[in-house]
Amino acid sequence: MLLYPGFTPLDAIGPYHALSQFPGYEFFYVAQNAGPVSDGGATILQAQKSIAEVDTVDILVVPGGLPAITMARTGDPLIDWIAKIHPTTEWTISVCTGALMLGAAGLLKDLPATTHWYSHTELSDYGAIPHDERVVESGKIMTAAGVSAGIDMSLVLAERIFGREFAQKMQLDMEYDPKPPFNAGHPRSAPTDVVSELRSLFDSVLKPD
Repeated sequence: MLLYPGFTPLDAIGPYHALSQFPGYEFFYVAQNAGPVSDGGATILQAQKSIAEVDTVDILVVPGGLPAITMARTGDPLIDWIAKIHPTTEWTISVCTGALMLGAAGLLKDLPATTHWYSHTELSDYGAIPHDERVVESGKIMTAAGVSAGIDMSLVLAERIFGREFAQKMQLDMEYDPKPPFNAGHPRSAPTDVVSELRSLFDSVLKPD
C-alpha cells in the first residue's frame, strides 16, 4: 500500500485489516521514503520500504486523501512510480481519490472507474469513464468510491482471489454490517444544504482564491 503525507486514514486502515490477512501475501507500506508517514493529524503509519526499493508487487493499493487530487493535477514522483509498477501487478487498486493518481499515471484511459463523489467528474480529465458505484472493476484494475468503500473493495478482492466463502468469513470477522444512522452517505440522498456546504469546504481547500 502506497502512503504519502495527508493520506486518509480509513482509506489505508480499512483495506489493511483485510489485505494483511491474505494467505501467501506479505503486506507492507511503501512511501517516497521509508519511515513514518503522517495523515496530517494524529495518525502516523510506518512505511517499511521506499519506492526506490520496490520494483514489482502483486497487489498495489493507492489510498486517497486531498493531496492525491493535487498530485494528480500537478504531477509527482509517486505518479511516475505507479505507472512503472502497474505492469508488474496482478491487481492495481485505488480507494477514494487514489483513483485520480491512477488516472494521472495513465492507467484509466477509456476504462470505467469510481472515486469520491466530490472528484467524480474529474475522472474524465484522465480519460476514465466515471461510474457511480461503490466498487468498479476493469480487468486487473479495481477502484473504490469514497473512504468507507475501501472495505467493500477489500471484500470484493478477497472473493476474486480466494472465493466467496473466504470473503464472507473476512466480512464476519470485521462484523462489517453497516446500518448508518443517517441517509446522508451520498449526494443523491444527503440534504441539499449539507452537500453544498461540504462541497464548498472542499473547494476552499483545493481551489483557493
